[in-house]
Amino acid sequence: MNIPGTVVQDTIVPAREPWSGTLAKGQTLRLVDLEGQQAIDFLCYNADDPGERYHAPNTIKVPRNIFLGKDSILRSSLARPMMTIVEDTCGRHDTIFGCCSFEVDDVRYGKHNARSCQSNFETELKRHNLGKEHIVPNANFFMYVPVATDGAAEIVDGLSKPGDYIDLRAEMNILAVLSNCPEELNPAAGSGPTPIRVVIFEPEC
Repeated sequence: MNIPGTVVQDTIVPAREPWSGTLAKGQTLRLVDLEGQQAIDFLCYNADDPGERYHAPNTIKVPRNIFLGKDSILRSSLARPMMTIVEDTCGRHDTIFGCCSFEVDDVRYGKHNARSCQSNFETELKRHNLGKEHIVPNANFFMYVPVATDGAAEIVDGLSKPGDYIDLRAEMNILAVLSNCPEELNPAAGSGPTPIRVVIFEPEC
């Protein structure tokens, strides 16, 4: 896969695992769904002031669209641009369903997985001296949640194919945190959680 710039980091994130990294303003984060239909739960923070973080309502309200795709802007709690989707081979990424947790799986399914995106976020944020109070409703890349006219919504099989990717350009210094979703009780991870690839790169001038 061609990376249009100088690679700063290139990592395979195993199935069910979290990841985090920092990007300088102008750098790009590429998330690759290696095997298809693998949800990536995603949060981002102002690396210089983590109190400013991804804000789902602001991200939805400005364009008046619940789906993310090319040219979408992830906005902060101050409504400032944090990251812009500059390339996207899949589209229709979810903004409303948040992350899985042991508690919500118990309510929905009467059982839960050994890992959850909530627990992955908690583990990864701890590495940056942040706590569970910093976990807010997140974006879900490569997860499709259609909404009916009566408001009904449900996770369905993902739209992504093996090798689909999304590129997010940092509009400020960013701390990016993700959970490679461990969900096996709904279609968020297709037929089962699989690895993903994460690349940080300096775009070509």
